[in-house]
Amino acid sequence: WSDVARRIAHEIKNPLTPIQLAAERLRRKYMKEITSDPETFSNCTDTIIRQVGDIGRMVDEFSAFARMPRAEMKEADIGTICRESLMLPRSARPDIEFVSDIPTEHATITGDPRQLSQVLTNLIQNAIDAIDGRVADGEALPADGKILLSLTLTNEDAEIEITDNGKGLPVEIRDRLTEPYITTRAKGTGLGLAIVKTILEDHGAVLELKDRADGERGASVRVTIPLLQADRASVDDSSGSLTEHETEDGVAYGS
Repeated sequence: WSDVARRIAHEIKNPLTPIQLAAERLRRKYMKEITSDPETFSNCTDTIIRQVGDIGRMVDEFSAFARMPRAEMKEADIGTICRESLMLPRSARPDIEFVSDIPTEHATITGDPRQLSQVLTNLIQNAIDAIDGRVADGEALPADGKILLSLTLTNEDAEIEITDNGKGLPVEIRDRLTEPYITTRAKGTGLGLAIVKTILEDHGAVLELKDRADGERGASVRVTIPLLQADRASVDDSSGSLTEHETEDGVAYGS
């Protein structure tokens, strides 16, 4: 699969820039001179530029999958990685409610913070796409789009769960969603979850895709990653510790 992705990326990438530049120059140079049907001319050049952009993003995913860099393992706080992963989506999508349930104590894992951040970014984006897909299909959400990211610490592991109220997971190909080039989106490459799975395997982590446990419409994605040995004993003694609950209005704490 990596060889296929590399070949496709190489063949497609070269002509993209001249196509985009040509379309932009046509629009800029001749837009004022088109008098018979300027709207069609504008729509056609805009379509070329937009579609080239879509192809470019696909090529970037192909390249990322084909040239997955080796993980640079070091000690990292998984709670910090979880919090930071929500910062950009919260700013970019104020129409969606993002809620986090993350313990305040440090939970140390051995991993590559950049790659783990990429994992959570991809999973959160999938949740956003699922919410947008439900609206695009003409369904009414029972409430505003909502995504919950929770972190639970056990004796051995850190369990990250991302839950949404989107369109849910497809039944027919659910078991194949982490395979390369399997996608349910019209413009998807099917590489997002494949990249996630590859990164998690390098970290000794496990990915689970399932329906929401409460019976509501939507999906729940769980990532289980081993805690650093030194942090495991401290989890046993923290049953009464505070847990951080972040909402749009601030941070609340509960036992």
